[in-house]
Amino acid sequence: AGAQPLVGWLAGPGTRSATGQHTGRSRVAALPPRRGLPLTGRRGGDRSLAGRRMPRPSSGEAGNPPLHFYESQVQGPSYVGTNGIISTQDFPRETQYVDDDFPTDFPAIAPFLADIDTSQGRGRILYREDTSPAVLGLAARYVRAGFPRSITRFAPTHAFLATWEQVGAYEEVTRGAPPSGELNTFQAVLVSDESDTYALFLYPANGLQFFGTRPKESYNVQLELPARVGFCRGEADDLKREGPYFSLTSTEQSVKNLYQLSNLGISGVWAFHIGSTSPLDNVRPATLGGDLSKAHSLASLEHSFSHTAALESDYTEDNLDYYDENEEEAEYPPSEPEEAGNGHGSVDVSFPVKVDSRPSGGDVSPPNSDLAALLPHPTPSDWPFYPETESATWDPQTKEGKIGTPGLNGRVEASEQIETRSSAPPETDRDSLDPPQKALPYAENEHLQPYPDGGVVPSETDVPAARPGEVVPPHYPLPDHTAPRSSRRFVVGVEDNISSNTEVFTYNAANKETCEQNHRQCSQHAFCTDYTTGFCCHCQTRFYGNGKYCLPEGAPQRVNGKVSGHLRVGHTPVHFTDVDLHAYIVGNDGRAYTAISHIPQPAAQALLPLTPIGGLFGWLFALEKPGSENGFSITGATFTHDMEVTFYPGEEKVHITQTAEGLDPENYLSVKTNIQGQVPYIPANFTAHIAPYKELYHYSDSVVTSTSSRDYSLTFGAINQTLSYRIHQNITYQTCRHAPRHQAIPTTQQLNVDRAFALYNDEERVLRFAVTNQVGHVEVDSDPAPVNPCYDGSHTCDTTAQCHPGTGLAYTCECAPGYQGDGRNCVDVNECATGVHHCGPNSVCINLKGSYKCECRSGYEFADDRHTCIVIAPPPNPCEDGSHTCAPAGQARCIHHGGSTFTCACLPGYVGTGHQCTDVDECLENRCHPAATCYNTPGSFSCRCQPGYHGDGFQCTPALDPEDSVSGLKPCEHQQRYVQVQPAYPGSPLHIPQCDEQGNFLPLQCHSSTGFCWCVDQRGHEIPGTRTPPGSTPPHCGAPGSEPTQRPQTVCERWRESLLEHYGGTARDDQYVPQCDDLGQFIPLQCHGKSDFCWCVDKDGREVEGTRSQPGTTPACIPTVAPPMVRPTPRPDVTPPSVGTFLVYAQGQQIGHLPLNGTRLQKDAAKTLLSLHGSIVVGIDYDCRERMVYWTDVAGRTISRASLEPGAEPETVINTGLISPEGLAIDHFRRTMYWTDSGLDKIESSKLDGSERRVLFHTELVNPRAITVDPIRGNLYWTDWNREAPKIETSSLNGENRRILVNKDIGLPNGLTFDPFSKLLCWADAGTKKLECTLPDGTGRRVIQHNLNYPFSIVSYADHFYHTDWRRDGVISVNKDSGQFTDEYLPEQRSHLYGITAVYPYCPTGNE
Repeated sequence: AGAQPLVGWLAGPGTRSATGQHTGRSRVAALPPRRGLPLTGRRGGDRSLAGRRMPRPSSGEAGNPPLHFYESQVQGPSYVGTNGIISTQDFPRETQYVDDDFPTDFPAIAPFLADIDTSQGRGRILYREDTSPAVLGLAARYVRAGFPRSITRFAPTHAFLATWEQVGAYEEVTRGAPPSGELNTFQAVLVSDESDTYALFLYPANGLQFFGTRPKESYNVQLELPARVGFCRGEADDLKREGPYFSLTSTEQSVKNLYQLSNLGISGVWAFHIGSTSPLDNVRPATLGGDLSKAHSLASLEHSFSHTAALESDYTEDNLDYYDENEEEAEYPPSEPEEAGNGHGSVDVSFPVKVDSRPSGGDVSPPNSDLAALLPHPTPSDWPFYPETESATWDPQTKEGKIGTPGLNGRVEASEQIETRSSAPPETDRDSLDPPQKALPYAENEHLQPYPDGGVVPSETDVPAARPGEVVPPHYPLPDHTAPRSSRRFVVGVEDNISSNTEVFTYNAANKETCEQNHRQCSQHAFCTDYTTGFCCHCQTRFYGNGKYCLPEGAPQRVNGKVSGHLRVGHTPVHFTDVDLHAYIVGNDGRAYTAISHIPQPAAQALLPLTPIGGLFGWLFALEKPGSENGFSITGATFTHDMEVTFYPGEEKVHITQTAEGLDPENYLSVKTNIQGQVPYIPANFTAHIAPYKELYHYSDSVVTSTSSRDYSLTFGAINQTLSYRIHQNITYQTCRHAPRHQAIPTTQQLNVDRAFALYNDEERVLRFAVTNQVGHVEVDSDPAPVNPCYDGSHTCDTTAQCHPGTGLAYTCECAPGYQGDGRNCVDVNECATGVHHCGPNSVCINLKGSYKCECRSGYEFADDRHTCIVIAPPPNPCEDGSHTCAPAGQARCIHHGGSTFTCACLPGYVGTGHQCTDVDECLENRCHPAATCYNTPGSFSCRCQPGYHGDGFQCTPALDPEDSVSGLKPCEHQQRYVQVQPAYPGSPLHIPQCDEQGNFLPLQCHSSTGFCWCVDQRGHEIPGTRTPPGSTPPHCGAPGSEPTQRPQTVCERWRESLLEHYGGTARDDQYVPQCDDLGQFIPLQCHGKSDFCWCVDKDGREVEGTRSQPGTTPACIPTVAPPMVRPTPRPDVTPPSVGTFLVYAQGQQIGHLPLNGTRLQKDAAKTLLSLHGSIVVGIDYDCRERMVYWTDVAGRTISRASLEPGAEPETVINTGLISPEGLAIDHFRRTMYWTDSGLDKIESSKLDGSERRVLFHTELVNPRAITVDPIRGNLYWTDWNREAPKIETSSLNGENRRILVNKDIGLPNGLTFDPFSKLLCWADAGTKKLECTLPDGTGRRVIQHNLNYPFSIVSYADHFYHTDWRRDGVISVNKDSGQFTDEYLPEQRSHLYGITAVYPYCPTGNE
C-alpha cells in the first residue's frame, strides 16, 4: 500500500526544520531507535540476500571496483553472510567458524558475527553497490570526520552497503513455540577510492535486542556466546599462520554498548580504515571520538579536540549515561590493561556509557560548519545511504563469524587498547608465543609500525572464480532432507527517495514472487536471488545445473527411464512399451553409455544408427571446454527433446521424443522416450558404424536447436554399405526470465563426438550406445594446438573426480563432493559413519554414493527447515475433542481407532451399547460377604460388614476381642476357624494361621501351599521385610511384640528408597522408580513412571540391551535371567591408549586421546579413544586405581564408564533419574563419583558402580556445571553459572559444611579443577575471560591469564593448565607460572570440545 517509511539517516550536528532552518538545538545525535541505518530500494538497485551468502559479480561485469583490505586488493566484496559478516572469499562450513573467536582463517569484516536467522519472517538482508554522488559524498563526510588529518583529500569512487534488518538469533525448531521477538538491525558500509577503503558500522538506538547466540552443538548445555565485531585478514600464508586482526567486542556488555558509543562522535556509528595501497599492518579506528574504551563525552571536545585533551579528560557519573540498569544480564568487570602482543588488535567497549550529546567545539566543526551541513538529518520516514544506481549481482548460501578478544579496562589509553599483529617469520617457534610488545599509539599521519623483527607479508588468498550470480558452495552436498539452515532465504523490495536537502530514503516491499515464499523451488545446492520482476535459482560453485536442479561437478551421473515405441521396420510393424533404459555418464571426460533392454530384435537392429537416442545424454553431460556449458547446465532436469530423423535414400521418417522429468531421491535423471515412425530394415548380424562427427547447437531463450546430417555404414563380412540420415533436434526447457541474460554462453556451441558406438546383443536383448562428447566454441580450420587433458578427456583423474586444468598440459584432480582421495583414486565418503552429516535428532542417516540422505524415525516428520524431525501431530481424535456420540464419561468410554473412527464401551457397572448405558445392580448378584450388607450406587456398589464383624465387606470376620467372654476364643483361633469354613478358590488357597497352645499367633507363619514364610506381630499382621521364598531358610522370628531379624535391604529397595527421597516421598507420573518384588528383587519388566516406555532388566537391575520398547508394545522379559556373560571381542572403534600421561577430552560423539611429552602436547599422536554414536559426552574423569574413564552423556541421560584395557566395552553405570548430567568428578580413594545435573539443579553422588546413590544438594542451585574433588582433604567444589549470581561453592564429601567460596568478579565459571600438588583451586571463566586460582579456603586469589577465548573445561597437570575452548574448538595449554599460552591442539574434525581430564600412569597422592 505505497511506500512504508522505515528510518532516516544519521542526524548531524544541528537538526533542521522542514524549511531547512536550524531549530536552535546544536547537538551530536545518535541513530534514532530503529531509524538510524541507511536502507535502499529496488529502484535504487538494492538486492535482498535470499540465502546464507552472496557472491560478487564476475570480474568482467560493470560495477565491480576493487576493494582494499589490509595490504591486498580484491575485486569487490565477494560474499555477504547471513551471520553478520562480509568476506572477500568463500566461507568455510558454518560450524567451523560461527562460534570461534578472532582470528579467523579467512578474510572477515564482521559488523555483528553471530548465529543469525531470518526464517519465519524475521527480518531480511539487503545489499548494493553505489556510485551516486549523494551516497559517495555522504560517506566521504563521515570518513573525513573520523580521520580529519589523515585523509583530507579522500574522494571515494564507489560504496558497498549491506544491511541486516530486524534479524533474529537462530533457535531450535520447537512445535508450537513462536520465535523470539528479540530482533537486531545494523549495517556495514565499505567505501573506497583508488588507494584506500574505509568501513562504517552503524547500530541504531535500541537496534540491538540480543547480544549473542547459543553455540552450535550446545545441546542441553546452556551457553551464549557474545557477538563478535571486528576484522581479520585471514591466514597469512600456506604455513597457516594467523594473519593480523582487529576486535572491537569481547564481552556481552561491550556488544550492548555498540549503539551507545562511537569513535565518530555519533552514538552507534563506528569508522575504520581497513585497507590501503600504502603499508597498513592492521585496521585503524577513527579518532574523532577519542579513546573508545573511555567513551568520551563530546562535552570534553568543545574546547579542544586534541588527542592529548581527550585522553586526559576526567569523567564523573554526571556526564556518563549508563546502560539500562534494569537489564538482567550481569556486567563483568573490565580486565586489567594488557600490553599489545602477537599482532592482534582489540578495542573493548565494555565501559557502559553513551556519548553525551552536548554542543561540540574546538577542532570539531561547529553547527554552521561544513561538517554540520554534511551530516544528514534524521526524518521519521526514511533510512539513508542510497540513491538510484546500478548494483552488483551476488549470491547467498552460508553464515559466517568470529568473536573479539576479552574485555579491557574501560579507561585504558589508546596506546594500550589498540593492538596489532604481523605474521611471524617462518623460523618463529610456534610452540611458544612471543612476549607481548606494546603497540605504538596512532599518530595522526602515521600507520602502525610492525614488530621490530618484521613479519612475512602473507600472499593474497586465492579466490576461486565464480560464474556471474554464483556462489562458492559448502564442501559436501546436502541431501534432500538435510537442508541446512542455509535454506532460510530473505527478501525485500525497496524504493528510494533522495533529495539534496534531507538525504533520506524510503522503501516498500514489491508485490511479486520472491525467494522468501518460493526458495524451496531451488535445489538444495543452489541459492535464490531476487530480481526486479521475480526470483531465480542459481547453482553453487562445484555444482552445475539450472538452479532448480544442481549436480556435483566431477561426479558420475546416472539416468533411468522407460522407452516405448510404435515402429514400422521396413514393412513390419513392431510395438514395445516401457522397456528399461539406463545410462551412465563419466562427467570428467564426457563418456556416456546407454543401454535399452528388451526391445524386439527387428526394432533394436533397425535403431542401431540412431545414436542420438543416447547422444542426448552425451550433450547433457558433455565435457566442457573453456567458456562453454553443457546441456544440463542450461536445461536442468526438466525438458523435452524432439528429434525428427529422415533416412536416405528411402526417406523413411521417425520421430523421437525424450522427456526429462526431474531427479529422483538419489539424483538419478528420469527420462521417458517415445519412438514413432518408420525406419529402414537392417538384417540380423549386420553392425552399424558411425564416424566421429561435429554438430552445432544454437541457443536462444528456452530452446536449443540443431540440424545436421550423418553418414553411417552397415557391414557384414565383405558387405559394406554407406547410408545417411538428416536429423532436426529441438530441445525446449523453462528458463528463468527474471535474471539478466547469461552473456557467458555463446549463442552457438559445437559438440564434438570423438567416438560413437552402437551394438545390439541378441542373447541379452540389450541395445547399447556409447559416445564421447566435448562441447565448446565453434572451431575454425587451423593447425591444431595442444589441448589440456582436462578438455579432451585424456587425463587420468578418477571417474568421481573433477579435472582442473593448469598451465600448458598440466592439470590436477580433485575428488567430487561426497568423495575423498587424491583425485586419481576417490572413494565414497560415508557421511553417516564419519558423523559429518547434518541429520538431526530423531532422524536416521542413510549413506548414498557421493552423498547421503536423512529420514525421520517412525512417528516423526520433517519441520519446515527440512532438517529437524519433530513429532507427527496426531490426527483429530473424536474421543479427545468431544465429537463422539458415546454415553456420558461417567458411564462409557470412547475408544479411538484412528482417523475419525471410534467405538463406545460401557464402563464396569453399566451395560448397554456404549452409546446408551444403564446401571447394573450388583447387589442382586450377591457379591458381598454373607455377613455384610450391599448398597448399590450408579455404576458401582459397596459392601459393609454387619455389626459384630470386621472387614471390607467382601471379607468379614467376627470382631476379635481378647476379653470377649462370650466366645472364649483368641484372635488366632477366630481367624483359624473362620478360614476353615470359607469356600476354597482354585489357584489361590487361603492361609490357615498357626496358633500356639494359648490360641495366640505363632511368630513364624508359613503358607502350607506356597511355601512362603514370614513373621507376624501379636495381631497376626505380617512384618514387612521378613518374607522368604520357598526352599530358603525361614526368617528368625522372636516372640510376638519383639523385634524380628529383618533381612537387609536389596539394591532395588535401596535405589527405590533413594529416588523416592529425592522426589520428596512421592514420584510423579513421569519419574522413574525401580519396581521391586516382595523379596526386594528387581521385577524383570521395568517401566518409566506410568508411561508405555518399558525395558527388561537383569537380576542386578541393569537394562538388557535391545529390549527398550516404544509406546504400545511391551517387551517380553525373562524373570531373573541375566544376559550371557561372554567377554565381547574388541570393538573396532575402541583404541587402547599408550602408556604414560595423556589428556582425555570429550568431543560430542567421541572421546579423544592426546598424549603428553612432559607438558607438551603430542599432537601427531592424538587419536580417538572411544566412538559413541548418538551420545553427547560432556563431563569426563578418570579412576586411576582401576584405569577406568567415566563420562556423562546429556543425549542419553546416562553416566557410563569404560576400561582402558584392550577389548573393553562401555558400561552404563547410571541411566535413570538424570536430565542433563554435566560435570563429573571421581574420588579414587573412597570409590565414589560426584556429578552435577543442570536439568534437575542438583548435585549427587554414588559409588563407582552406581550403588549408594544419594542427593547431596538440590536447593540454591540454578545452573550447576563443573565439579571437582580434593580426595586427600575430603572437600568437594562446584560452580554455578547462574547469570544473576554466579558462584563457586564447597562442602565436605558427605555434603556437610556447605558454603560459598567465590561470588565476586566472576561471570560464567565453566571449568573447575583442583591441583593436589599445589593445593590450588582454579577455574576458567567464559564471562570474564580469566583463568584464576585460589587456596581451598578462598584466600590468595590471583589471575593466571585474563585473555581466554571461551573456555569450557579445565584440568591441571604439572606446571600447566589444559582447557577446552569453544571458540577455537581445541585444547589450549597455559603455563601456571607465566600465564602464557604455550600450545594448542585443534582436532581435524571440527566440533565443540567439552570435558577434559588428565590420565596418570599412577594415582597422585598430592600434598597434605
